[in-house]
Amino acid sequence: MTKQKLEIHSENILPIIKRWLYSDKDIFVRELVSNACDAIHKVKILQDQGIIPAKEENFKIEIRINKTERTLTFTDNGIGMDAEEVQKYIAQIAFSGAEDFMNKYKTNNEGDQIIGHFGLGFYSAYMVAAKVEINTLSYKPDAEPVLWSCDGSSEYLIEKGSRATRGTEITLFVDKDSDEYLDEHRLQEILKHYCSFLPYPVYLGDSLINSKQPLWVKPASECTEKDYLDFFHYLYPSEPDPLFWVHLNVDYPFHMKGILYFPKIRRDFDANKSTVKLYCNRVFVSDNCKDVIPNYLMALQGIIDSPDIPLNVSRSYLQMDRTVKQLSGHISKKVSDNLNTLYRNEKERFITSWNDVSIVVKLGILEDEKFYERAKEFLIWKTTKDTWLTVEEYLETNREKTKDKVFYTRDPAHSAHFLDIYHKQGIEVLCADTPIDPYLMQFLERKLSSVTFQRIDAGIDESIVDKTKEKTILDASGKTEAAHLADFIRDKLGDSAVKIEAKSLATDAIPGFVMIDENQRRMRDYLMSLDRKEGIQQMKHLAEHTFVVNTNNPLMTSIQKLNETDAELASDLVKQTYELSLLSQREMDPTTLNEFILRNTRVLEKLTKLANEKN
Repeated sequence: MTKQKLEIHSENILPIIKRWLYSDKDIFVRELVSNACDAIHKVKILQDQGIIPAKEENFKIEIRINKTERTLTFTDNGIGMDAEEVQKYIAQIAFSGAEDFMNKYKTNNEGDQIIGHFGLGFYSAYMVAAKVEINTLSYKPDAEPVLWSCDGSSEYLIEKGSRATRGTEITLFVDKDSDEYLDEHRLQEILKHYCSFLPYPVYLGDSLINSKQPLWVKPASECTEKDYLDFFHYLYPSEPDPLFWVHLNVDYPFHMKGILYFPKIRRDFDANKSTVKLYCNRVFVSDNCKDVIPNYLMALQGIIDSPDIPLNVSRSYLQMDRTVKQLSGHISKKVSDNLNTLYRNEKERFITSWNDVSIVVKLGILEDEKFYERAKEFLIWKTTKDTWLTVEEYLETNREKTKDKVFYTRDPAHSAHFLDIYHKQGIEVLCADTPIDPYLMQFLERKLSSVTFQRIDAGIDESIVDKTKEKTILDASGKTEAAHLADFIRDKLGDSAVKIEAKSLATDAIPGFVMIDENQRRMRDYLMSLDRKEGIQQMKHLAEHTFVVNTNNPLMTSIQKLNETDAELASDLVKQTYELSLLSQREMDPTTLNEFILRNTRVLEKLTKLANEKN
């Protein structure tokens, strides 16, 4: 058995690069400008190491369009190349000059990052060019200029060039299918997209492309609130001011900088779409940070820049590895730490922002155990009295009356009449009015073991019963007054599916309420979230409920007396009282609404007639 070497032929590789390596033809602009940027940065490194005399230089990258000649020219005053380097770095496909340079001139300066890695970026030019020429002059004292040209085949020409100053000029002879790249507005759009934050000036003709400095490279201590807001509006011109922001600066175990903004959440917010832009060494890579940003932080906006992010060969997509997971975890920690600091130091501002922040926090708690451990300190709930409490604060305030129960309402406006019972007893009620709250409460019940969340109409708690007014005296038949009232209501309602209980509620303001078991309601709501039609169908089976009649309400005893003279009207009033409870608690089946309205009209007519007869 003998070992042999693979033979790679350029005539096979170039078509692959041209057609398959890069997902977007626009990327050739990014690659050639990035290479020019690297060439300039290499000069800076050599100057810092004393290999090239240090002097003031007007470093820049220029792009020119010549529609007559159908050429695009990319020029830099960087390190340049001699004939040997052209043979090595250009003629040998996939030999990275950037990697070779950094191995030779190693530096401990974090800022000395080279953009290129794979040695393929130059060949992206052939996606739009029928022919490419390189005219270059090395920084080396006795170097001669070199001209390299190739029409995309496996053959190239190399001869003496005409360049008189250090640097490189790359000319693309644009093919007939790529006219759009000879349009100045189109090219400017591409340059702005990919190269807005490069460290050296990039010009298209006389127009400077990268006039805005990347704020994320500055220390947070040097950035003002105005700086952050101005930068946000540069990135997102039509958006309202963000709520606050997190400035990232990580040196270990990876390098990462960035600024993440908490925006005001819009109704059309898509939780699956990332709006954070991903950069690598200040070069735009992607506007999809889904793998770097945890799902629950997708609402955030801003920029993340890391040279350590593993990219595919075309530098267009992330490759998942341990570093990406570490980045994601660190971003989550920084966000939660920032929220915690804001809650402790600027509580009013935090509360004002809660409507927008809460969806992020709640999703984070449900998806990430570590995030929950940090976020539970600032997971707040609004009460029906417009105060704000964490679950722990609620329990501490109300434990004597509620033990380990946390009472809540989904709709304070519609349950205002019922809330009075709790308010009169001095019990706080939390508002849980977002679709995610039931899942969050279930999660917290598992975490806090003995604690249970109960909607105010899901049970008859001792705290809302007035035992001093209970009708417990037995009559000759062995029944209490409360039991007689329950039998009466059950008979008049005539619905065996509805259970009836008569209780002495701690208010006489309401005639009764519809009680649905907490777990049954959660199951029904879950089914409806999956399929509304199926949920409504299942509701009839799952939502067994009880009509709790208030023995202290005068209406109920009046209906009992009315039954002696007008049994039909008494029956209508019982049904009307029951269905008013359903309606006020948003539990009425829409199919029964018409019957309810007709009965209501009939009852009003009868009552009006009775009143007129008395007069």
